[in-house]
Amino acid sequence: MKKLTFLFAILFGFAFHSLAQEHEKPYIRPVDPLVQANLEEWKDLKFGLFMHWGTYSQWGVVESWSICPEDEGWTQRSGTFSKDYFEYKKAYENLQTTFNPVNFNPDKWAKAAKNAGFRYVVFTFKHHDGFCMFDTKQTDYKITSEKTPFHTNPRANAAKEITGAFRKEGFKIGAYFSKPDWHCPDYWWSYFPPKDRNVNYDPAKYPDRWNSFKDFTYRQIEEILTGYGKIDILWLDGGWVCPKNILDPKSENYSKVIDQDIDMAKIAAMGRRNQPGLIVVDRAEGTEFENYRTPEQQIPAKPLAYPWETCMTMAGSWSYEPGDTYKSAFTIIHNLVDIVAKGGNYLLNAGPSPLGDYHDAAYERMKEIGEWMKVNGDAIYSTRPLAPYKESNICFTRNKDGRVNAIYLAGEKEVTLPATVTIKAIKPAPKATITLLGTEGKLKWKTVNGETIITIPAKLQKAPPCQYAWTFRISMAE
Repeated sequence: MKKLTFLFAILFGFAFHSLAQEHEKPYIRPVDPLVQANLEEWKDLKFGLFMHWGTYSQWGVVESWSICPEDEGWTQRSGTFSKDYFEYKKAYENLQTTFNPVNFNPDKWAKAAKNAGFRYVVFTFKHHDGFCMFDTKQTDYKITSEKTPFHTNPRANAAKEITGAFRKEGFKIGAYFSKPDWHCPDYWWSYFPPKDRNVNYDPAKYPDRWNSFKDFTYRQIEEILTGYGKIDILWLDGGWVCPKNILDPKSENYSKVIDQDIDMAKIAAMGRRNQPGLIVVDRAEGTEFENYRTPEQQIPAKPLAYPWETCMTMAGSWSYEPGDTYKSAFTIIHNLVDIVAKGGNYLLNAGPSPLGDYHDAAYERMKEIGEWMKVNGDAIYSTRPLAPYKESNICFTRNKDGRVNAIYLAGEKEVTLPATVTIKAIKPAPKATITLLGTEGKLKWKTVNGETIITIPAKLQKAPPCQYAWTFRISMAE
């Protein structure tokens, strides 16, 4: 994960949704009915937990990117070895020999996440640096290696323990996997120094080496999809690893783009043989293997005409940083409402520490979010968008039975309900009832000049059922 420049987003076709729609490639809807059904179930879940975790947590640095030889804000190196790239990379990869998260307790994470209202989880089986958080047979650069102190722990296969713990709590399971692998000698071949995030040789000139990398990737994904129980989502990062012919030939520097066809058709076919209905999320835009799109660290300005998920950090970084600043529950809840009203899902990331636990602030946010979701979850889960989606500070969702939810986003210091709430865009049916989720009884309402005015009793104004946002349920709308 990372920030993307405007040029890079266009050149490599990521779903950078703040750009105008004309920069996007058409979305290709899956034809497999099992995938279609799984996507509908996924759209009902709305709220997912993302988890970036690896050896990099020991240094408190950005995941993987500090070993990428690019001069970008998120790739900067610091510390003892920062002045020499090769010494730095050697020290970074040597973090394997000290990684020992002795406080690892995925059952605690799963319970906290369930209480917060998360419904699915996406865990980083492998990030770009190539360190595997699962017991792969394809490399020794993994958490279960004898080189890694944690390998003696009975729960050393972190991915297996995490997926098992969350599945037990009723979560859908997503496996994040990086298509590029900066440790694999068949991606960054030691004969050449790495130049950027891409493969450091020409696959067309060295086809045997590239085919070896394709086989390595296929086998690792096959291990994940055959050895870790039910996997619902294969979340593939590194969208630049893709066939050149899917990119826009008119884009700047197209002639310099390396063809990195990893044979997604073969991977997806294998995946769905082993996991029928598997959702494949390939971040290379405009292919049949992109079952939903993933705007990163942003919320689209308008609803999108295809399945999508905003992936965003709870703190400032995807990976654990000791002094990181966490978003407030106010911000997270308002983001969730905004995203769901526009038809998307919200994948919120929290990175575990090198000892294997979340920061106290992460648990506190989960607790606050959970308190709000217990009151308002029925206006979030299993809903669909309803035009005009939002007016002023009120967002709209609809339940599948036709009930409408008008979610009033409170101001940052607004802790009491207003005496009246006015809605212009949604008109209740003549015999409709309006209630406030988390309270009993019906609210009085009337139509004046085509606007719906809801009256809030004084007692309820002073004692709202929750903080941050309040849901008015309209039983029937015209």
